[in-house]
Amino acid sequence: MTLNEIKSGTAMPLSSPYFNKGPFEFRNREYLIISYETDVEALRRVVPEPLELDLDNGPIVKYEFIKMPDSNAFGGYEESGQVIPVKYNGKKFGYTHAMYLDDVAPIAGGREIWGFPKKYAHPHLRLDSVTKDCIIGELKYGELEVARATMGYKWQALDKAKIAESMKGDNILLKYIPHVDGTPRICELVQYNLSDITVKEAWTGPVSLELFAHALAPVADLPVRRVVGGVHYTADLTLGLGKVVFDYLK
Repeated sequence: MTLNEIKSGTAMPLSSPYFNKGPFEFRNREYLIISYETDVEALRRVVPEPLELDLDNGPIVKYEFIKMPDSNAFGGYEESGQVIPVKYNGKKFGYTHAMYLDDVAPIAGGREIWGFPKKYAHPHLRLDSVTKDCIIGELKYGELEVARATMGYKWQALDKAKIAESMKGDNILLKYIPHVDGTPRICELVQYNLSDITVKEAWTGPVSLELFAHALAPVADLPVRRVVGGVHYTADLTLGLGKVVFDYLK
C-alpha cells in the first residue's frame, strides 16, 4: 500500500472500511419524536459549554425513535436517542446528546465522521401487532428496556411543509476522539444539516413516554416530568457532512 493510497483512504480499517465516503442518502426514514419537559439542572449537567440551554419553550428534550430501512453505505437499521434545544452565539441548534442503534457501520461512521454519540443497543419502532392502532417505540440496552413510547397511529395529519422546514434546522455535536496516550486528540463542536428533504406523510396523536434507569444507557438521567406532544413522519433526506464551529483544543 503506497503513501498516496493510505492518504486517500476512507475509514478504519483502511484495508476494508466499514463505510464509504457517501453521499449519505436515506429513503423512507421513519421518525417517532416525543417532546417532553425535564429538569433544568439535569440539562445543565449534560450540555457542554460554550453551548447554552434554549429555554424559550421550557426545559425540553426530544426523544427520538428512527427506523432507517434504506440508506447508502450504512444499510438498514434503527436508532433511538435524545436531542436537546440549545443556543450557540445566539443561534438555535438541536444538540444530539445520546444515540443508540443496532448496526456497527453507522456507529463507526457516525462517530468517526461527525462525532455522533452512538452506542450499540436494540431500538425498535413498530405498529402494535395486537391492537393495530398504536405505534410503539422501544429501546433495549442488552436485556433491559430503557425507553418506551406509544402514539395513536395516524390520528391527525400534520402540515408536511412545516415538518420539512423543521428538519432543515441546524444541529450540533460534541466530537471527542482520544490520542494514543489517552489525552484528547479531537475535541470540538461540529455542526451538521440535512438536505434534499421530502416529507411523505406526517401525523400526531395521543402520546406517552417512559424512561428507565440504566447505568450504561442513562436516558432516564433526563427524567420525564411532562409529555408535551409527539410527531410521527416519514421522509427522504441526505445527511450532510459536518463543519467545526468550536475547537476546545485551540
